[in-house]
Amino acid sequence: MPHATSTRDERRRAPGRPAASVAAVAVAVALAACTQAPAPTPTPLPLPSTTAAPTPATPASPPPVLLPSGEPRVIAEGLDAPWSILRLPTGGVLVSERDTADVVEVLADGATRVAATVPGVVPGGEGGLLGLAFRAGDGERPAYVYAYFTAASDNRIVRMPLTGAPGSLGLGSPEEVLTGIPKAGNHNGGRIAFGPDGFLYATSGDAGNRDAAQDVASLSGKILRMTPEGRPAPGNPFGTRTWSFGHRNPQGLAWDAAGGMWAAEFGQNTWDELNRIERGANYGWPVVEGVAGDDRFVDPVLQWPTSEASPSGLAIVGDTLFLAALRGERLWSIAPATAGGELAATEWFVDELGRLRDVVPGPDGELWIVTNNTDGRGSPGPGDDRLYRVRLDAA
Repeated sequence: MPHATSTRDERRRAPGRPAASVAAVAVAVALAACTQAPAPTPTPLPLPSTTAAPTPATPASPPPVLLPSGEPRVIAEGLDAPWSILRLPTGGVLVSERDTADVVEVLADGATRVAATVPGVVPGGEGGLLGLAFRAGDGERPAYVYAYFTAASDNRIVRMPLTGAPGSLGLGSPEEVLTGIPKAGNHNGGRIAFGPDGFLYATSGDAGNRDAAQDVASLSGKILRMTPEGRPAPGNPFGTRTWSFGHRNPQGLAWDAAGGMWAAEFGQNTWDELNRIERGANYGWPVVEGVAGDDRFVDPVLQWPTSEASPSGLAIVGDTLFLAALRGERLWSIAPATAGGELAATEWFVDELGRLRDVVPGPDGELWIVTNNTDGRGSPGPGDDRLYRVRLDAA
């Protein structure tokens, strides 16, 4: 497998649809050179005694390792630069489109309809309508769909009441949750998800301001943790919304069965990263890229040459992590997630589907994948972009 790489903007789509490739890979590990002297690393505050620590609880036994079985099957097609898949507990499926600002509902027969167009979205470069998340309602509040998007002057998070039933879903007027996340033509982050602790997590990129990733008071280059209303969550390490820092452009978030948090992150020109996220930890950007062996920073668990990854969406099904690769045009599986020790990384569907933007757990042990060939960097074919399902079986 070639490890050479030049720039992040090179993109390739191989012709044809060869048979699926499943190859175990040894992930290269190398020291990354320091690019500058860092500021002193902030020391996280201790958890208040009245605040429950969001630490993982080890399950009685780990879930099974699951791997793809068979070819991906099309659920829906004709999507325009899709970014995030949101499967609702009611059975409905929503997909965000980055450049149209549409939230598209995928119907049971594979047809699509626009459930809502999010107001205030200003697409440009890698910005636009990005991540979606869901919070169930109760007797006092409605169910909400949360959206992360690029506006005229910033990136922001809003929430919109979910209306209707599957087949006729809609979204009400948006309410601001968090504004002022710095924006740029690239490095906007954009993934949002509710964690097992009930708080909202969001990934933000450095938005071209590399040094801001090391400033815990900045919203750039972070994984943020907040209440559903957007306030800093209790127990955050610095009294701000910052949960972890030193990130370049993370776009994947997932939690394993033990409650452990994982993130996928774009590197610069050398290493893309899979990180295990710890409260208050510093992941090194822009001082280091990839594994550095520097005690000031937390090294990635795995790293890949940028030609083989450019990771965006991240999902965990059973005890397996699945990572969607854009430039790499493949799906990575990494297991086991909870058992500790050495992880095995395997590539799937290399150059078959094109650029992969997001992956989520599907029903009955499936994995759902959305492509991103129409985002301006791919080579779209007829029917692109598509939402796929693939069956998972025990390893």
